[in-house]
Amino acid sequence: MSSTTRLVEVRQHVLKQNDIAARALRGRFRDAGVFVVSLVSSPGAGKTAFLERVLTDLGGRSRVAALVGDLATDNDARRLARSGAPVRQITTGTVCHLEAEMVARALEGWELADLDFLFVENVGNLVCPATFDLGEALRVVLCSVTEGEDKPLKYPTIFNTADVAVVTKLDLAAAVEFDAAALRRNVQAVRPGMDLFEVSAKTGHGMDSWLDFLRSGLAAWRADPGSLPHLDPAAPMPADNSSRLVGSSGTSTVSSPRASLT
Repeated sequence: MSSTTRLVEVRQHVLKQNDIAARALRGRFRDAGVFVVSLVSSPGAGKTAFLERVLTDLGGRSRVAALVGDLATDNDARRLARSGAPVRQITTGTVCHLEAEMVARALEGWELADLDFLFVENVGNLVCPATFDLGEALRVVLCSVTEGEDKPLKYPTIFNTADVAVVTKLDLAAAVEFDAAALRRNVQAVRPGMDLFEVSAKTGHGMDSWLDFLRSGLAAWRADPGSLPHLDPAAPMPADNSSRLVGSSGTSTVSSPRASLT
């Protein structure tokens, strides 16, 4: 047996075991009625600042909590805790992504039925997290205006396994001469029909629309696990995405890439 064949077999075994654990988590989340949202991005894309704003703004009307993964330190967990939401750190050491078993262990002692939303912030990496299911209902890939417009072309797998894309740090768009139209074209080239939000955690731009999307997602998922609210692809992209939700309450749905995983 060649070393290459052995590596492939080991990787397949690891992924299979993760899928089994993720399937069990998905069942737990479904039974508890908690809508789980995972966030993936490259380092420095602003996902912690974004999540802190989400936890703060959403927490006034919904029951929220978060898990956050990092190679070392609990800096992000302490920052997220400022929102007032329950937060736990997952320290991965040399592992460049979260795995379903890590999430399961981190949840020990938490009563999931007491939550509406559980957010899972993955390690900053656009490669490894793409192939590791965490049992989430919604996977969000984030990229910032400071990273340029070609992230979808360089990392197509993560965009193909995510449900929705979020562009962060929009308050810096003018300073870095960000080409929003080019990014949208690149997203659609890799993942046709993918919904895209443009937000600024600093100024709050686009955040109301994002929170409405999450609330619609929770309602749609509880009615039919695996379904998500959808933006109207025929509608023009307004500055804050405010009018693109299909239906008055976002009731039109599309299937998640992980909808068939039970």
